[in-house]
Amino acid sequence: MPVRRRRSTALAAAVATAAALGATALATVGASAASSASAAEVPLKDYELTWGIKQSYRSYVGMFGSFTASDGATQAAGNGAFTFTDGTGTYDPADNTADLAFQGTLVSASAAHHFEVTLTDVRFDSGAGEITADVTTVDTSGATPTKEGDDVPLATVAVTREMTDMATTLTAEAGEYLGSAGYAGAAGDPLTVVQKTPPTTEPTTDAPTQPGSPDPTGTETTPGTAPGTQDPSPTASTGTSPSASPSTSPSTSASSSPTEAAARGEIADGALGWGVKESFRAYVVGPIAKGAVTVSGGATQAAGNGAFTFKDATGTYDTDAGKLTASFQGAVNFKGHASGGTYGLDLTLSSLKATLDGGTGKLTADVNSLGEQTKGVVLADLKAKSADLGAAENVITVDDVAATLTDAGAKAFGDFYPAGTALDAVDLSVALTEDAQLPDGGGTGTTGSAGGGTGTTGGSGGTGSTVGGTGTTTGGTIGGGSLASTGSDLPGPALGAAAGVAVAIGAGAVFAARRRRPQAQPAE
Repeated sequence: MPVRRRRSTALAAAVATAAALGATALATVGASAASSASAAEVPLKDYELTWGIKQSYRSYVGMFGSFTASDGATQAAGNGAFTFTDGTGTYDPADNTADLAFQGTLVSASAAHHFEVTLTDVRFDSGAGEITADVTTVDTSGATPTKEGDDVPLATVAVTREMTDMATTLTAEAGEYLGSAGYAGAAGDPLTVVQKTPPTTEPTTDAPTQPGSPDPTGTETTPGTAPGTQDPSPTASTGTSPSASPSTSPSTSASSSPTEAAARGEIADGALGWGVKESFRAYVVGPIAKGAVTVSGGATQAAGNGAFTFKDATGTYDTDAGKLTASFQGAVNFKGHASGGTYGLDLTLSSLKATLDGGTGKLTADVNSLGEQTKGVVLADLKAKSADLGAAENVITVDDVAATLTDAGAKAFGDFYPAGTALDAVDLSVALTEDAQLPDGGGTGTTGSAGGGTGTTGGSGGTGSTVGGTGTTTGGTIGGGSLASTGSDLPGPALGAAAGVAVAIGAGAVFAARRRRPQAQPAE
């Protein structure tokens, strides 16, 4: 891929980048090339760039729409950062700068807020200290014309020697194309640029080192001591842990059971792990709802406003037929938008039940919204990776079951998300005998609340209601970060949604009144 050269900046930043490259791709470049102004540019390849743009932007898009990564781009699980691959470019030894272009297309879109933003041709220039991309922004309502730009500077980069977790600062252009003028000058997510080195199949102990490799920091590399060389380590562990190899004999817990569980019968115990939807949890405790998430009745929540675990399963199973029906104890309450002692959002999910038949099924729950209860609401359609429900040591485990919001589920959430929206994946684990051991984990959270405000626990009863968000808010944690209390770094439509929500509070229908504006103007 051809690389377009851009302006140079201070030599210090360029030297830092070249130093990192010198330990990998530049090991074969002669020392004379580093000091010669007329030396030819060195081709670079197999680089990857990982950048999340800005965490609050991902949360906003995930809340009202979705990301689609393709053509070599990927997104980390849990609405994480994006990686662009197959980076190629050049290293210029005359001024110690690297210019790389990456493959991948990233589309962020929301049908509810009428926007579609596409990023392609992502580039990193260490000399300029910037990230650029070709960007197209479409207002799908047709209210504003399409905006297109080539080599749009999205962020400046504080280049470091390692080129990992480099600080970024978003530009005015990023705010213009992403829909929020408040992004200009705001801190973006950290940037990492690394060379993807194929794994070696066996250690090499007698290969000669590269003498005289250039050291852009200004010191010569001693012949025979190339950067990054070290004693090879064995490719396999020398330890002999019993857990390192498959066991052909029954475990201690299994041996205590006189017989294997029957192919069909009643469930003895079990747990269901589910986060509902990460962006919804973030919204509840964030600067708009300023609320809290509370678990009760034996349910737990993982730290950091994480996923929930519902326990004490009862039900039936049939491993031969691939059928499972399991009901779980515990409840989770989402509460926010406090006004005059009442809440515009007060949603409780309890009595969760999961069914699987040949790999597909349903997730149901009793739903209490603003005091109105509906039992047995089918919240999501489930689809497991396999139809098999085989038991290991009398435990059936089915992880990463895809959950898709149903029409009834959409109504339960006040049409906050449309039917067909992907919810958090479901993890199921059920014990078929009283002495079977359920896997550890999943229930490591503590009963309580994850609130975005300074409210204190109050109230009682099965809903486990918690007063939260009525005091000063410093921001709700979202995947390790936080949003500003003013919400000023959210794109315009999110702030428009907040205004509509505030009006709806008085009517007691926070999600039903969807007075959202189309994305036309960025937030000021």
